[in-house]
Amino acid sequence: MIALMIDVESNEPIYLQIARNLEEEILMGVYPEQEQIPSTTELSIGLKINPATILKGMNQLVKDGVIYKKRGLGMFVCPGAVENLRSRRQSEFFVKYIIPLMNEGERLGISPDQIIEMIQKGCDTT
Repeated sequence: MIALMIDVESNEPIYLQIARNLEEEILMGVYPEQEQIPSTTELSIGLKINPATILKGMNQLVKDGVIYKKRGLGMFVCPGAVENLRSRRQSEFFVKYIIPLMNEGERLGISPDQIIEMIQKGCDTT
């Protein structure tokens, strides 16, 4: 059963959604390192998406060093893929969230220590 979620209304290209969804499943341990992921055909049938689009998403993951092809056998999760994904996503998190947070705090006169207190307070309420 294919659990990937594709939003055809999204501005994000479908092949990137496929790549992102597969990354998420690798991070969650659905596909452990060195294990095979579903084939292009399986995903194409399960998601009702053109196989070329599926392959484009998989090729992006190959390019990113997340999966690799074993000729005649299919695609497999690279050793170290989870750590590499985490590292890349942490860097993206910093750029996307932390830098803008700190810039807005500076504009509002909020010190880094106050921001940390706010974050800790937010963690205490969850």
